[in-house]
Amino acid sequence: MSTRMVLGLACSLVVMLQGSSDYPAKPVRIIEPFGAGGGPDIIARAISPKLTALWGQPVTIENHPGAGSTAAPALVAQLPADGYTLLVNTSAQAYSAALLKNLPYDPLNDFIPVAPLTSQPYVLVAGTSSGIASVRDLIAAAKARPGELKFGSAGIGTGTHLGAEKFNLATGIRAVHVPGDTTPGAIADTVAGRTTYLITPISYALADIRAGRLRALGVTTNTRSPLLSEVPTIAEAGVTGFDYPIWYGVWLRAGTPAGVVDKLAKDIARVLAAPDMRDWLAKHGADPMSMTQPEFAHFVVSESENAARIVEAAGIKPR
Repeated sequence: MSTRMVLGLACSLVVMLQGSSDYPAKPVRIIEPFGAGGGPDIIARAISPKLTALWGQPVTIENHPGAGSTAAPALVAQLPADGYTLLVNTSAQAYSAALLKNLPYDPLNDFIPVAPLTSQPYVLVAGTSSGIASVRDLIAAAKARPGELKFGSAGIGTGTHLGAEKFNLATGIRAVHVPGDTTPGAIADTVAGRTTYLITPISYALADIRAGRLRALGVTTNTRSPLLSEVPTIAEAGVTGFDYPIWYGVWLRAGTPAGVVDKLAKDIARVLAAPDMRDWLAKHGADPMSMTQPEFAHFVVSESENAARIVEAAGIKPR
């Protein structure tokens, strides 16, 4: 190997490690976009004490819900690219790029995908007052009144929106989208009968399901959830091949030093791999995801492309 090549490799290594040798040297913030009790909040609060112990620096959680889950990414996009503010978000971070064109940030180009966290099902629910008790009931009601039933979501371009659109396409039904601003608000609309059905993270819907205000019709993955073991998958309920998980990940603002990104990715993977964390995730109906940082970055782009295909097939005009 020539001296020039050795020097080039050494310079590359210096660039990669830049900013990571003493990181973190101060407290780290985790920003999440759905509010207390939601999936990103729950997983962030599970990993934060372990990262605190690993780093010897406090890791705090901040909830910034609103604007259809875009308020938190908008905030992180404005903050320094130094690795001290992490965004924990759902698949909506990738999906919004396919549908929302007037955001104050670019969901793909203004962020670096750092590490995947977990994957789990959504649940398809209907308000008990609707009288709909199964996936077949919902499909029959929608086909009997094409274009009249209303479905809710946490906002345009969110995973809850795209999941419902995918369900509508898979079942050949037409319904009216009534976007909310937050997941709890969308659930309240379905409970009250302002919308008929909704695809939502299980964590938000459990209390209303158990109280009888919502009826769980099916979970969106190809395996059942231990949190709702009596509820069939949507595929089991007759929509063959339907599979639409919600997944969570960590992002940083674009421009963060590569060494910081690499350290964060490896430290988060280390935390998720701990046996007690795996046990905790299983109890919460979640599966840890295992990818390198480059693999996760590729996965995010692929998921955005999948969302774009749903948007095109459903005839939704990006806005």
